[in-house]
Amino acid sequence: MQRRRFKQTDSLEIRLGDQAERLRKEAQGTYPGVERERLIQRARQAETAAQMADWLRPSGTPAQK
Repeated sequence: MQRRRFKQTDSLEIRLGDQAERLRKEAQGTYPGVERERLIQRARQAETAAQMADWLRPSGTPAQK
């Protein structure tokens, strides 16, 4: 069985940022409650993960675009 490998066209930080933005927009369209809080929490987690990935990148290494 062969593994499916995908070549990512955007960097991890960009993908996580896009996901956070999408989740925040989705949260704006929902009524206040548990589901909205979950969406906001997932957006925060994606933003934090993007920052951590940026911090872990060796200095001098440019971000992929």
